[in-house]
Parts: sequence; structure tokens; C-alpha cells
Amino acid sequence: MKIKWYGTASLLLESGETRLLFDPYLRRNPALSPVDVAEARTADAIFITHPHFDHFIDIDAFTREGGVRRVYVSENGIRIARENGCNTDCMVPMSADERFEVGPFTVKTYRSRHCIFDLWTVLGVALSPKTYFKYFKPGVKRIEETKRYRIYGDIYAIEVSDGGSRVMILGSAGYQGDEKYPKGCDLMIFPYQGRTGMHRYLKKFLPLFEPKGVMIDHFDNAFPPYTHRMNVKKFVPTVKKSLPEARTIIPEEGVWYEV
Repeated sequence: MKIKWYGTASLLLESGETRLLFDPYLRRNPALSPVDVAEARTADAIFITHPHFDHFIDIDAFTREGGVRRVYVSENGIRIARENGCNTDCMVPMSADERFEVGPFTVKTYRSRHCIFDLWTVLGVALSPKTYFKYFKPGVKRIEETKRYRIYGDIYAIEVSDGGSRVMILGSAGYQGDEKYPKGCDLMIFPYQGRTGMHRYLKKFLPLFEPKGVMIDHFDNAFPPYTHRMNVKKFVPTVKKSLPEARTIIPEEGVWYEV
């Protein structure tokens, strides 16, 4: 199995001739590399971990005019898509504790939670002059989009296996305390955004999942002023301290990595 990061939380997984696309998003920050939409549209199916705007708002760009024919998303996501004028004919309702087969891939869903922003992160946006001068208009637009793309508990952790490798994708840095997550995946995808000191927050997840490897995503500056490029220098030492043998990946956009 191979995996490619397109930025934000957008991921492409490949096994043999089958591809799965997760949370595709065409970023609004022009300083970032554009998503390879043509390549992403070759996916056999799309899975949405949760229908927030930065995971779901651009879904039509990947499904229209002969694009991806199946999108697995929550019932709430289908409702959101319909209300925002998106094509829902290709959408399949998805909930927790389900299993899907796509080519060699087996996809399992687990209950999860969204990352809860800490006070320092909120204050960092509220007190920054850039919020009111440089980023005021796009910031207002992000708030409007957030209101239209709201989740109601429909956020999932998704395990993907191809019979040889297993990947656990966390759509956001949260988890359900009473959920029984599988341990020992070959690679855990951890969203490194949303709280001050994400390396400390990551420590909670390592004994819970006991992954053989950890790759971060969502650490880019996709929609200022609400996000910024995260400092990731403490990511690798944090993982190695808890799991000395674990592999760590700080991905480059558009680069394939073997799982």
C-alpha cells in the first residue's frame, strides 16, 4: 500500500490498481501547492471522516463529469451536500461500526471526536492583528462556511487495510474514550493542528493505538487566520520517546510513501 498527502487532511491511498481518496479539499491559501485534481479524480471511492468544510466543501470538484462515482459520508453530510447544491447521487450513507470492500481494500469505521481547541489557540486568533487587517474578509468567509458545514457527532476514525498493511486515519485529533480501537496499525495518520503543544496532545494517542508508524497531516496553513503552519520539530522526539521503534513521517505534498 502507498499513501500520498495533498495538504490539509486530503489523502490518496493506493493498492494495486485501486485508489481511495480521503477528505479532499482545494485549499484557499494561494501560497500552498495546488491539489492534483486530475490524479485525485482517478480514485475508485471517496471517504469523508466528517463533513466540515475543510474536508467536504469541494466534493463536487472530484465527482462531477465522470469523476469519482462513490462517496461514503454520514447522513448529515449528505444533507449538507444537498443543501449546498452538491451532487448527492454518488453518495452512500456511512456510520460508525461499518465495513466496506473496495477492490483489495477493507475499510472499517469507528466512532471518534473532533479536536477541542484550547484557550491559547483561540486567543492566538482573537488577539492577532492579522485577523482584523490581513485576514478579516477570508476569516468571515470561513465562519460562514463553518456554519453551513456543521457536524453532529458524525466523525469517524477509519481503518484501511489491503490484506498486507493497515492504516488508521484520524480525521481530527480526538477519540471516543469507550471505543475499542484496533492497535498495532502500520501507520496512524494524526492531524497535527488545533491545539497549542500538539506534541504533548499526541502522547494520549500513542498508547491507545500503539502504531508501528505515525504520519502527521493537517499541519499546513490552509485557511488563515484560523490555522497556521505548525512547528513540527517536537513531533519525532515525542513519538520516539513513547515508541522507540515506530516510524515517523512528516510528509511532503504530492509525494508517495510506502506504508
